[in-house]
Amino acid sequence: MSVKYIEDKKVFLLNTKNSSYQFRVAEYGFLEHLYYGKKISDAADYLPVRIRHGFEANPYESEKDRTICLDVLEQEYPGFGVSDFRVSAVSVINGDGSNCVDLRYVSHTVADGKYRLHEMPSLRENGGTWQTLEVLMRDPYSQIEVTLVYGVLEEYDIITRCARIRNAGDKTAFVNAAHSTCISFPTDQMDMISFYGSWGHERCAERTSVRHGKITVDSARGISSHYQNPSAILCSPEATEDGGDCYGVALVYSGNFAITTEVNDFKQTRLVAGINPETFYWELSKGSVFETPEAVMTYSSQGLSKMSHNFHRAVKHHLIPSQFINERCPVLINNWEATMIDFDEEMLVNIAGKAKELGVEMFVMDDGWFGRRTNEYRGLGDWQCNLSKLPSGIPGFSARIHNMGLKFGIWIEPEMVNEDSRLYEEHPDWCIQIPGRKPTRQRYQLILDFSRDEVVEAIFHQLYEEFKDAQIDYIKWDMNRSMTDRFSGALPAHRQGEVCHKYVLGLYKLMDKMTKAFPNVRFEGCSGGGGRFDMGVLYYMPQIWCSDDTDAVERIHIQYGTSMIYPPFAMGSHVSECPNQQTGRTVSIDTRAALAYFGTFGYELDLNEISEEEQDAVRRQVKYYQDHGLVSAHGDYYR
Repeated sequence: MSVKYIEDKKVFLLNTKNSSYQFRVAEYGFLEHLYYGKKISDAADYLPVRIRHGFEANPYESEKDRTICLDVLEQEYPGFGVSDFRVSAVSVINGDGSNCVDLRYVSHTVADGKYRLHEMPSLRENGGTWQTLEVLMRDPYSQIEVTLVYGVLEEYDIITRCARIRNAGDKTAFVNAAHSTCISFPTDQMDMISFYGSWGHERCAERTSVRHGKITVDSARGISSHYQNPSAILCSPEATEDGGDCYGVALVYSGNFAITTEVNDFKQTRLVAGINPETFYWELSKGSVFETPEAVMTYSSQGLSKMSHNFHRAVKHHLIPSQFINERCPVLINNWEATMIDFDEEMLVNIAGKAKELGVEMFVMDDGWFGRRTNEYRGLGDWQCNLSKLPSGIPGFSARIHNMGLKFGIWIEPEMVNEDSRLYEEHPDWCIQIPGRKPTRQRYQLILDFSRDEVVEAIFHQLYEEFKDAQIDYIKWDMNRSMTDRFSGALPAHRQGEVCHKYVLGLYKLMDKMTKAFPNVRFEGCSGGGGRFDMGVLYYMPQIWCSDDTDAVERIHIQYGTSMIYPPFAMGSHVSECPNQQTGRTVSIDTRAALAYFGTFGYELDLNEISEEEQDAVRRQVKYYQDHGLVSAHGDYYR
């Protein structure tokens, strides 16, 4: 069994193949973290040392015993307002207006199998040797309950966590911080690796020593973002690719997040990860439950590469849709860099014909096929084919591509709307914007309010009706702006803090409906490139466009950082034209291919415009990927 409870010691043991995670019920019902690291067989309850703390606060029950201090106790899921002044895992505004949550152990259950979240993605059971531990805690005064949920996947050294926060009291409360996990370490001798970036320069690994005080990586943009990724690593200062202790955490979440490390005056390190509390405030009425996103944790004593392998295997076998496990992505040609929005059917057929001649397996039609979309100012929100560009519609054009011996893919951006569109003219209130204020535009577009079910249903209906009779093999799902002017006309003033999270829940509803309606379609996530590269999207889509920067030299750094957490097969990576549109750099077509092999592989250029020598290179590259793509993209990746 991977989960055990030692009754006489009140210690919980969570064991994987190579790691152990332990915590216990300590004095007065507090949950105390004990150990996370190399696998051990015995309880580690001997590790905590109780000493008198001269100026620190103590629980009321401790009376004259000043050795129990919450500001030093390595709590498993610390609340707010009761003398632990470090970053908290949960914070609640109670019905009486007090901001305090004091959680104590009540009970626990252990079950075989993997728990599931109700409205959000999480790792799938998929035949793994999972066990689930649920630990109920309660604030005896406010009757706020928190159930800590742990999933243990023994073979891949994976532990998952989430929390369910329930109002068992009589008065409405408000949750203003709800993290998914908290991990404590009895040392400050650790490095933190996070993944900063920008558009076209995502997930650059940055390593720094933890320090006294807080270090936070986060996003408040409505998406997980280009600028930080919802993942982080804590490791020993001497850790390398092949040795040293490494602890990784990644959120299965696509919205605003925060990962914070804090070192206190006793040189203890705490890490919390979850929804960003800066943009979150959730009404918790009597009897209602709030569920946090899932956090995926892993430990390696053999360095960063082994830690990455644990994540990669978990993503492959327990996260992405199972029909795509060990299935190579077809080699594709995308018309975007060749034509942008300005194209007609014969231009696309010409590009597809040359691609077929050179061995390419799929043609993908990008932005510009729908509604009034003659430029970037128009058309988003109207998902009906522009028959002046494609006279036979999507069913007819997709059949034409199939008759050429190619698979067919198409681009969508279902979360967006232009003001110059029929949808906006009919439903201007369906946007996220503040009444009376002029909205902030980005790429001349606004965001639809996916916190509203009727908006999600309307977009799904449009897409389903347009695609149901077409021969579609692949859909690229884009999202090209950050969220501003956060306001929903469907929520009262005191619940506007729910908009960002409800938007993500609505996004997942649409992704769920689309992937179930078209189960054989390979979806690819995208957000202005790699602006939403996270495990939440990968639950629905086996791959994500890694970056809009397709320059091979830049991709070295982008794909290196991405590979720390995410497997190569999930990275959209293509050969594009030279000079590169993003950097102006000229790189040989073989070098461009060498980087693209470690991902989904494809082309972003007009193959009619390259030299015969380069066309011969394309034939060789396609054949190479067809023969070796399952190894380069799906094999164990060593940096």
